[in-house]
Amino acid sequence: MAHAFVNPDGLHDPVPFGYSHTATVAAGTELVLVAGQYGSGPDGAVVSNDFAEQVKQTFHNIGVALAAHGLDLGHVVQLRTYVVNHDISKLGPITGALQEGWGTKPPTHTLIGVASLAAPDVLFEIEALAART
Repeated sequence: MAHAFVNPDGLHDPVPFGYSHTATVAAGTELVLVAGQYGSGPDGAVVSNDFAEQVKQTFHNIGVALAAHGLDLGHVVQLRTYVVNHDISKLGPITGALQEGWGTKPPTHTLIGVASLAAPDVLFEIEALAART
């Protein structure tokens, strides 16, 4: 396998929150970087003003981007998430999508609260780093 996740003793269990503390990627592994994806349809327009719907569409878009390289969510080793006006209520949809996509083997993940993103109706964006196995 090209990557592995480790959640060291002495740190809390992050899996219920949809992430792992660390990841290793084997030397010589091909990496695929996915630019920030948001809750857009094929035309680039945001599919909904609803935060949870944008989260769902964004994860779908990550899958489409990875599939273009013959990869899927299981190849992702790191996510960077940007949330407009983040508050605790937004964790539910995000954690739910992470658990649906990765179950008990989530990638490393950093969530960053921001004031705004590229367009006023974009509420959520994700960057991904995947490793080809």
